[in-house]
Amino acid sequence: MDPQKPPPPTPPEGCLTVAVRVPVRIVALVLVLPVRMAWDALAAGGRFLHRTVLRPLGRLLLLLAHALLVLPFVALWRRLLVPAGKALAWLGRVLVAVPLGWLYTYLLTPVGHALALLARGIGAGLAWLYARVLAPVGRGVGLLLAAAGAGVYAAVSWLVRYLLVVPARWLYERILAPAGRALAWLASVVVAALGAALYWTARVLLVLPALVLWRRLLVPAGRVLAVVAREIVDALGHAWRVAGRVSRAVGRVLATLFRWILVEPLRRVYRTVLTPAGHLVRDLVLRPAAEAARGVGRSVRQALATARDTVRQVRADLRRTLFGEPSRPASVGRREPGGRATRTLDSSTTALTKD
Repeated sequence: MDPQKPPPPTPPEGCLTVAVRVPVRIVALVLVLPVRMAWDALAAGGRFLHRTVLRPLGRLLLLLAHALLVLPFVALWRRLLVPAGKALAWLGRVLVAVPLGWLYTYLLTPVGHALALLARGIGAGLAWLYARVLAPVGRGVGLLLAAAGAGVYAAVSWLVRYLLVVPARWLYERILAPAGRALAWLASVVVAALGAALYWTARVLLVLPALVLWRRLLVPAGRVLAVVAREIVDALGHAWRVAGRVSRAVGRVLATLFRWILVEPLRRVYRTVLTPAGHLVRDLVLRPAAEAARGVGRSVRQALATARDTVRQVRADLRRTLFGEPSRPASVGRREPGGRATRTLDSSTTALTKD
């Protein structure tokens, strides 16, 4: 909507609209307010129930369903059904497919070829019999039957034409057609007269009274009922909105009272009593207990390490006592002299300075 364009002017309201609006809105507000407050309370309770009960319960049920249904089914499928299916497939291939393939290849195929050759020979014999014997005989019999049928048809058609068709046409053209035209004209005149009489009778007895009733009674009553219905609908909407505001105000007041009566005292007790008591317990009891537990743990670990070293040493001594000292690998002489006797350019050990 263009902000510069002024809003269209509202049509003036009648006295009936103004007289109906105020009591209807008051009654609607009185009736709708308890319903709206109950609806808001149920909605708040439903949201709280959904957050605190239904959603965790749904997650728990989902985990239980996954643990009790999905995982056993997956394990059953992987551990039992898949190996059983592979075993059944192998048995079916070995016990059914291979024997059937062998039977088809070495037994049914040759038998089928032999039966096909036999059927081909029988078909050739029957074709020769049909072409040489049955077809000529059938053509001769057909020609005879066609000639006899043509003569009989010609005789019957001549008799039917001159004994039935010609007299029936004369009767229709000379007697029935004029009589039918006269009866149709008479029936049309009678129907038109009856229709006109029924039309004017229905118009005078039904249409004109119904039209007067519609114009003088039903249309004004409908307009009044439309105004009342529109005002009732508008009043219900207005009452619903007002009841929503009242319900929100009542909810805020109840929330404020709940916070002042229960939440604030509990928070002050938590801050002034429970928190210092918890800190005192932590500093005087829990931390010394934790330090003592850590010291005991270190002592136990040191004792276990000492015990492991002692057991290892005893095992090594027992091995040396029973089997003697283990043989050490012999030292291998290095090709290069060690110590001071290294090769230099002044010594005669090189190939260049050797005498």
